[in-house]
Amino acid sequence: MTALTDDTLAAAPHAIRDEMIAFGIMTALLLIVPFTGVYPFFVMQALCFALLACSFNLLIGYGGLLSFGHAMFLGTAGYVSAHALKVWGLTPELAILAGTAAAAGLGVITGLIAIRRQGIYFAMITLALSQLLYFIYLQTPFTHGEDGIQGIPQGRLFGLLNLSNPTVLYYVILAGFLIGFLLIFRTINSPFGEVLKAIRENEQRAISLGYKTDQYKLLAFILSGTLAGFAGALKVFVAQNASLTDVHWSMSGEIVLMTLVGGLGTIFGPVVGAFVITAMQQYLAGYGQWVTVIQGVIFVACVLAFRRGIIGEIAHLLRRSL
Repeated sequence: MTALTDDTLAAAPHAIRDEMIAFGIMTALLLIVPFTGVYPFFVMQALCFALLACSFNLLIGYGGLLSFGHAMFLGTAGYVSAHALKVWGLTPELAILAGTAAAAGLGVITGLIAIRRQGIYFAMITLALSQLLYFIYLQTPFTHGEDGIQGIPQGRLFGLLNLSNPTVLYYVILAGFLIGFLLIFRTINSPFGEVLKAIRENEQRAISLGYKTDQYKLLAFILSGTLAGFAGALKVFVAQNASLTDVHWSMSGEIVLMTLVGGLGTIFGPVVGAFVITAMQQYLAGYGQWVTVIQGVIFVACVLAFRRGIIGEIAHLLRRSL
């Protein structure tokens, strides 16, 4: 293991080039969605969950930190953004900033507590903190308990873009997703990202080389929570409500499921996983509670047959064929 500099970006030029090509293809496909007849609400919801899963993947896939409480960032940002829009009367951009900032602050507080432990203990602490927030939001007046915050106005972004127009809203959500995705991509392919990977592989060796691993893990946790909050703030404009569902432990489980199905530790895996799981919930809704059972069967099948996830297996097959 050697010193890490900006030259790290040149370590695997072909891989980065291929990822940028894939990013261009993904962007082009997403840009033409409004003209294809695909239900826009489904795609917007999937994009929010895709950014959420990507933020979680940054933490576990590249930092080796398993969080069972990532829904607390999604729900906190959603509640703050919704309250800012409906009660404080803030503009959409300020409401998004308020929700994202709240998630970042929560990331600092919970991160300082959680990174003191490793492995399953870290995961259990994040789950406990998430459940603590769930019960706080259940009782706090501004969240309206089980009713949630309903009828959230969408307003005009920067005073120009009418978010009540489905096409305009779609492209705003898409822009937010792409910004978050590129930030994660840049983080992964930076000296900071290389240190995270080193910590994931062998933390004791990283410490012996002089890296303050706790600081790196804390920064990764805060960044991951902030991006998850950004996804939650965007989701408010799509669903026009903020509810306890987004803070519940089951949402954290869905985030893990999306990441594993798509491909843990791959840049595009969480995106594919989010679309797969969201599509299942959307188009299998008529089966009621059986949707959960079907998801479980698919998850077991993926673990047994596609242990690397969908994108992970595709990448593995391509490498073998070359």
